[in-house]
Amino acid sequence: MPTDSVVHQLAIRVGNKLRDEHLTLVTAESCTGGMIATAITDISGSSGWFERGFVTYSNAAKIEMIGVPADLIDKHGAVSEPVARAMVEGALRNSRAQVALAVTGIAGPGGGSEHKPVGTVSFGWSNRLHTSVETLVFKGDREQIRVQAAAHALRGLVKLIDEQER
Repeated sequence: MPTDSVVHQLAIRVGNKLRDEHLTLVTAESCTGGMIATAITDISGSSGWFERGFVTYSNAAKIEMIGVPADLIDKHGAVSEPVARAMVEGALRNSRAQVALAVTGIAGPGGGSEHKPVGTVSFGWSNRLHTSVETLVFKGDREQIRVQAAAHALRGLVKLIDEQER
C-alpha cells in the first residue's frame, strides 16, 4: 500500500518529467483535498512546472471553480467518470497548464453506497489533446484511501506524459 513517502517519490518523478518536457501541471482535487498539490509543492523548483491547483471538495466548488455542469453531477454523482472528465478538462480551461489530473472520490468512513462503496475514486488525466478517465475502489481507512488515490493519480500522470513523448 502506498505511503506518503511513495507519493513524495512519485511527485519528484512527475516533476522531473514535466521539467524535461517543458510542461506545466494543473490539479483538480476533491477527496485528496490538496494532498497531490502539497506533495508537488514540497519539491524545490516546483514553481517551474506546477501552474496551479484547485481543491473542489464540494459540488458547488466543482461547478463554480472549474465549470463542472450541475446536471452532470445530478445525473452521475460527484464520484463518476463523467465528472472526473469534466473536472480535468475544466481545470485545463481555467489554467495555462498543458497537462492536468483530477481526483474525486469517497474516502470514508461514511458516504458510501451499495453502488459506490467507500474507497471508490474516479480519476481524470488530460493533455489538451486526449483525456482519459478511470474508476477504482481502494481498501483501507480514510487516510489510506486518500494516499492510494494520490499515488494512482500521479502514476497516471507519468503514463500520460510517457505516451505524449512517443
